Amino acid sequence: MWAARALANEAPGAKGEVFESEWKRYADPATELEVFRLTEPSYSSTVPAYYNRIISGNSRFLLFCCDRSGSPEGFRMDLRSGETRRLTEQKDLDGASLNLLPDGRSFCYFADRTLYLANLATFKAREVYSVPDGWERGAGLTVTADGAHAVFSERSGDRARIRLAALTARGADRTVLETPFGIADAIERPLRAQILYRAGQALWLVDLDGRHNRKLKLAPGGIGPANWAADGRTVLYLNYPDDPSQLNAIRESAPDDDTDKMVAPTSQYVHFGFNRDTSVFVGASRNVASPVILILLRVTRRELVLCEHKASHPETVAPQFSPDAQRIYFQSDRHGKPALYAMHTERLVEKIGADKE
Repeated sequence: MWAARALANEAPGAKGEVFESEWKRYADPATELEVFRLTEPSYSSTVPAYYNRIISGNSRFLLFCCDRSGSPEGFRMDLRSGETRRLTEQKDLDGASLNLLPDGRSFCYFADRTLYLANLATFKAREVYSVPDGWERGAGLTVTADGAHAVFSERSGDRARIRLAALTARGADRTVLETPFGIADAIERPLRAQILYRAGQALWLVDLDGRHNRKLKLAPGGIGPANWAADGRTVLYLNYPDDPSQLNAIRESAPDDDTDKMVAPTSQYVHFGFNRDTSVFVGASRNVASPVILILLRVTRRELVLCEHKASHPETVAPQFSPDAQRIYFQSDRHGKPALYAMHTERLVEKIGADKE
């Protein structure tokens, strides 16, 4: 390990460079619970898109974007020691696109118009796809459950399409669907051959072969973050009522039954996450007088304040549980530039068995 670190540090600013832990512990002013700031706020560190796989299945490391080297690059943080390692050396890397593959040994990302697949151990990256002339990237990049394809959207004038790009020899590049309206945030449905995507203030579902494209019947109002439950049966999403005096709510859509129901009203969440069985939610409030992170128990609809986030843009806080539900991670610029934070939740949330990787 020390030899590898020495070699990496001989080439500062290059892939493989290692940085010691910067973790700082403090008592939250509102709750006095212990919070960890994981990165220094003198440079920007941000989490990828909320629906991306960024924490290893065994909850041992985290992928994130950081500009400490002068421009945005991909980094890996050891969640036991706090040590970080630079993974990329690319111009115009899109930090929101960083995605860990299901095998836990590789990751992918977009840099400008090119999709790369990289190895976490060797840092070697190869081009797997380039956006063709006449098209531009849309928002979002996810990976299928088998790791064979990246899923994303492209746009050209008024047209848009969902594309699959092969990440392994098992895959092949192809277009799933083309539409006359904009598309964003395409996410594969777990355990089913379908893709959820966003078009304006609506969520749509389409089969992987492009058939049965339909708009989901959701509650009236705006749609915030939306993501699949782990079993793929339902979509959990934030509903913003048209009446500003009403509370933002977590709702649940079941596409197979064509039903939509209230899960719980919230303390004005503008972003949220949930544990694997959707029994506990973590949310970031946009309430100016109380900019906090809370957990919400589904069965009782009771909330508990964990800490202040005090982010200037609460929608970027993006709180999420680790796979074992024993930690939450979030982003805030409360101490300067955007930084990563964490809290222990083992006394509040039941542990979920770790994946083997």
